[in-house]
Amino acid sequence: MIKHGILNPALASLLCRFRHTNWLVVADRGFPFWPQLETIDISLTDNIPTVRQVLAALRDNYSIGAALMAREFKRENAAKVQEEYTALLPGATLQFLAHVDFKKRVPAAIGLIRTGDTTQYGNILLQSA
Repeated sequence: MIKHGILNPALASLLCRFRHTNWLVVADRGFPFWPQLETIDISLTDNIPTVRQVLAALRDNYSIGAALMAREFKRENAAKVQEEYTALLPGATLQFLAHVDFKKRVPAAIGLIRTGDTTQYGNILLQSA
């Protein structure tokens, strides 16, 4: 029996395929469905879990080289929220682009983790280092 780490079997399977230079989306509860992407929905209720909680669970086992977020995230969220995201991405290059351009990058991902997050524009694309 697994005693630590990612316990959800579908999520663990997806994460085992998150390799060098692959992209992975961690998204909020309202993120659109993308039929071509494997989607692991771990949402339970509002803000359970959050994108930040998923990032915290990933950071000990995955090396994130780059991350993309919508530029609108900075406009819609307090400095504290922005700092929390940045702190969860040590060593990663974080870039911001227009929300519409962010969505254009989604099909290149190997999968999508949908959370219960309600943070405005809190979706993030992660690239494995």
